[in-house]
Order: sequence, then structure tokens, then C-alpha cells
Amino acid sequence: MNPNNRSVPVSTKPARKGLHPRNLHNHGYDFPALVKSHPALAPHVKPNAHGDLSIDFADPLAVKTLNAALLNRYYNIVDWDIPEGALCPPIPGRADYIHHMADLLGLEPQLEQPKIKLLDIGTGANGIYPLLACQIYGWQCVGSDINTQSLENVATIIANNPTLKDRFTLRTQPDKNHMFEGIIHAGEFFDVSVCNPPFHASADEALKGSRLKLNNLARSRGEQKAKTKSPTLNFGGLGAELWCKGGEQLFLKKLIRESQAYSTQCRWFSSLVSKADNVKPAKKLIRKLGAVDIREIEMKQGNKRTRVLAWTFI
Repeated sequence: MNPNNRSVPVSTKPARKGLHPRNLHNHGYDFPALVKSHPALAPHVKPNAHGDLSIDFADPLAVKTLNAALLNRYYNIVDWDIPEGALCPPIPGRADYIHHMADLLGLEPQLEQPKIKLLDIGTGANGIYPLLACQIYGWQCVGSDINTQSLENVATIIANNPTLKDRFTLRTQPDKNHMFEGIIHAGEFFDVSVCNPPFHASADEALKGSRLKLNNLARSRGEQKAKTKSPTLNFGGLGAELWCKGGEQLFLKKLIRESQAYSTQCRWFSSLVSKADNVKPAKKLIRKLGAVDIREIEMKQGNKRTRVLAWTFI
């Protein structure tokens, strides 16, 4: 469903393998249309080595501007912005997560579902999962974070888009050792919780990951190696957005353990799992805690593979 029944032209390009069938980005980026709806993108769009229009995905400003254009054209979100250095999420992949959650809930995809409630653990400065869930499906969303500056930025995005005011609310997590406690109120029920955990164990590991990503981008452009020795994080990431003590594995362990205490207040818990090696121990712990159903949903965007792990006690 397009927000407000907005018409989006159908591309003649073949659909991307891996993206959800309802994903509006199945046919790649229509750069002329994106520039038309968001002129600030124009300076960043140039032919690549294959002669196709593209942007420099190693340039943080270009990536951020592309995101703003995509959110404007396809989801009717205006004035989306993030602070310098904040995590800049790839929109097609984030939309895929939301579409798969709609399938998990067994919902009729063509209808708005304002009674469905989503909780985003660690919404960051971008607020992307609730923004997409509000605009694609009309869900009621709560975004939580320990970083008040991140929440202030999302509050500005909500203020710039009045239709979000009654759909998207924010809550501050006062304790870095908890995910659900202090966020899910007594007597409150959510249909699904989503999360994009920090996947590195330290700032140094995050920097090495960024260097590897930039080198992969360079090779895709026909270069042998990225030119910079101190890479800028092209998709950004501040502190808790990219790394935490123990990395993704320990974060998932805490998330899963705490979910048991709120087992009657959320129908489906879920999390993105970036590292395949973390899936097996996570599933083992979920089973040990008494979940009645566990789903592993594989997602693919380009050459990148990731997965969502979902579980329920109900």
C-alpha cells in the first residue's frame, strides 16, 4: 500500500531478488523521479562505471540525501534529517523488515491497520521502523532509546509531519541495562516489537567494519582499495547505534531474556540479526525460556544477506 494512495510509476527493470514482493523498491532507484520530488539529491546523482545513474554510496551526505528523497517520494515524509554521524539506514531493507512483520501478524496487506501497535527498541535518531510502519500500514508506533538527543531529532521529524503526531510516540529508556522495563507500561499490549541491535563489540571493531565496507564499495566501482585510511562511516552510527559491550550476541541475549518477563504484553518479539553465527545460540535460549514459536526470516538486498529472528510466548 502506498501512503495516501500515492501513485508510483512501475519500472521496466527486473525485480530485485530477495526483497519482499510488496517492497516499493523492488525495481531499484528511479533517480530522475527522486530528483524531481527532492531536488537536493540532484548534485549527488551521476553515471557510474556502467553508465547507470547512481550516487557515491561512500559519501555520507549523498546517502542521507538519497534517504530523504526516498522517504519523501514513496512514504510522504518531508524534512527527514539526522545529526552528523548518526546511523543512516538503507530504506529498502528497513521496509522489508516491516513487510515481513505484517506477514508474521497475518494481516490483510491492502488495508490500513491503526489498531496494530509496534514497539521499536533503540529507534535511534532516524526513527525509521516506526516511520515506515506508520506510513505503509497505518500502525500505532512507540520508539524508545537511551539517547535523548536521538529522540529529540525524531521528535522534530514527527513535528514536521503532522499525520504522524497521533501515530508515533517516543519514550526514553533510563537504564542502559534494560530494553522493555521502563518502556512497556502496566496493562499495555504490543502486537510486535522490532530492533536493530548494535552489532559491534567496540568502537575499533565498528571502524574496521566500516573500512571493509568501503573497500567493498571501491571494488564494486572497479577500484582496488578505498582511498582513505580513516574512513567516514558512510551509513553513520553513534555510540550505542553501532556498538556495545559484548556486541550483537550479548545484546540479543539480554533482549531475549527480558522478553520473557513481558511475554503476555507482546505477541511477537523480533530482532534483526546481522551475524549468522548469532542465530543458533539465540534460538537455543529462546526455546529454553519457553517460547511456543520461533521464526527465522531471511532478507536480501543486493549482495547483503541478513535475517530477522522472531519469537512468541503466546
